[in-house]
Amino acid sequence: MNVERLEFMAWMERIMERFDILSEMVGESKRKNIAIDGEELLDNQDVLQMLKISSRSLQRYRSSGRLCYYTISGKIYYKLSDVQQFIRESFSAHTARRKPIGD
Repeated sequence: MNVERLEFMAWMERIMERFDILSEMVGESKRKNIAIDGEELLDNQDVLQMLKISSRSLQRYRSSGRLCYYTISGKIYYKLSDVQQFIRESFSAHTARRKPIGD
């Protein structure tokens, strides 16, 4: 019974070592953000998660010109500042449409 427990503990230790290696690799890939002129670029997935919208909505914002984008090697990127500006404009447009409660 002890041999099985020792084998199990050794096996778990190897698994934990691999998790540590994977964690380091993920951390390194996150630090390798793409940037232009010192500004971070976001891909479609980043923007979809940030805005909590569908890919079709994002495509509509690109097509209408509401959200600037850049194509690099066939992949679409967005400047972080452009996305933040889009959020600010959308927020201010939404609050301007709301009527005061007393009316």
